[in-house]
Amino acid sequence: MNMTGLLLGAGMLAMVAPMPAGALEGSHGEASMTCTNPASGHHWQLKIDYDHATADAYPAHITDAQISWKDASDGGNYTLDRKSGELTAVFASSTGGYFLHHRCKDN
Repeated sequence: MNMTGLLLGAGMLAMVAPMPAGALEGSHGEASMTCTNPASGHHWQLKIDYDHATADAYPAHITDAQISWKDASDGGNYTLDRKSGELTAVFASSTGGYFLHHRCKDN
């Protein structure tokens, strides 16, 4: 393969490769949110880094509609609805698993 073909192929690949999450949404930098479980009142801080596509330092999939990530420390799969602020955490277990619901607001 000659150099022109190689460069042309790389250029075509770059056109179809996904853009960084922050570029899609127009969100840049970092954001901090307080998430509260309405049943227990327990709250915690959620940190989103749009430039590095992370949520609480874990790799995240960020779209205009939602942010989702897997927390390796507790095994939970988290999905934040960006419009409503509803956060759902799904935990698998041998008895079928369970869901936790939180409401998140910008700080």
